[in-house]
Amino acid sequence: MQTNWRIGSLFGIPLFLDPLWFIILGLATLNFGVAYQEWGTVIAWSAGITMALLLFGSVLLHELGHSLAARSQGIKVNSITLFLFGGIAAIEEESKTPLKAFQVAIAGPLVSVGLFLLLRLAGVIVPDASPISVMVGDLARINLVVALFNLIPGLPLDGGQVLKAALWQITGNRFQAVHWAAKAGQILGYLAIALGFVVDFLTRELVTGLWIALLGWFAIRNANSYDRITTLQETLLKLTAADAMTRDFRVIDADQTLRSFADTYLLETTAPEVYFAASDGRYRGMVAIEDLRLVERSDWEKQTLHSIVHPLTEIPTVSESTSIAEVINQLENKQLPRMTVLTPAGAVGGVIDRGDIVKSLAQKLGLRISDAEIKRIKEEGSYPSGLQLGVIAKSVN
Repeated sequence: MQTNWRIGSLFGIPLFLDPLWFIILGLATLNFGVAYQEWGTVIAWSAGITMALLLFGSVLLHELGHSLAARSQGIKVNSITLFLFGGIAAIEEESKTPLKAFQVAIAGPLVSVGLFLLLRLAGVIVPDASPISVMVGDLARINLVVALFNLIPGLPLDGGQVLKAALWQITGNRFQAVHWAAKAGQILGYLAIALGFVVDFLTRELVTGLWIALLGWFAIRNANSYDRITTLQETLLKLTAADAMTRDFRVIDADQTLRSFADTYLLETTAPEVYFAASDGRYRGMVAIEDLRLVERSDWEKQTLHSIVHPLTEIPTVSESTSIAEVINQLENKQLPRMTVLTPAGAVGGVIDRGDIVKSLAQKLGLRISDAEIKRIKEEGSYPSGLQLGVIAKSVN
């Protein structure tokens, strides 16, 4: 598994490098170094590596613009990563309104435009035709290109985020807006791949054509990812606890002694893990087996389950109508193995854990998740590595 390298932090935001970043760093250095050969070998290659680093410094500031705009809205930014195709800010959740989403989306291009204007101003100050003047001019143009390229209206580009915000404002449906913006990104990606082959065929510029095609592939891949995650988010909000809960618990007599409970149930090799005690037709609460250890064995004959039961009002519960997204958030925030689901009448309707949630989603979305994997999730209390439901559920609230 490829691991990004942490290189520091900026404004408290961790900065990472994807190892593949060094490929584009080398290509950028080669491009600038060759272009500047008239200055002499040493100066040309020194200027080449300097320009390559300044290019990615500009990309970093672009992503920082998105990050600080998100943080101003109280949204956590987990990291900024420089990789083969530029940079990406890992923003934990969606903005609450279309206007705020637009502000986060446009912040990056505005930073790039600001850098372009500052560099153009600096170009007026430095001597004409000097290496520094040429480098400042080139970097200014690059920042303008970065801004304009990112404003292409299709996800995952900033222009796609702007389009999403606009469609969200028009339709009132954020999920539908993402689907449409992702579709635009997919179309643009296929067009870029086609353009790359055309450039290869007509100009024989194989590197240029391949790079355009790779950008198209990257756009399609990430637009598809946006589409899938949005579908998953919609499903997490539509499915309720009642859709995923199970009856994997046993209702026992609250009036029986602790000894009777231990002898009848705990000696069974297949005893369920969850017990609810009831008496007089009412649920009295949950019985936790570990609570038996707090009672002297000599008292087991005298005390009943009433003495150790946890009332339903004191244990983590959700209603049957609670969305799966909220169930996941409560499981993660409180680090719970499972939760009790209550009916509208306040009775126990079922229990729900991470395995139940994944199984319900797999059935709804047609995901291929084996029974063995569901069993592992139940036992270990962790979602599959490729299905980070904790992060996804948090992003929809």
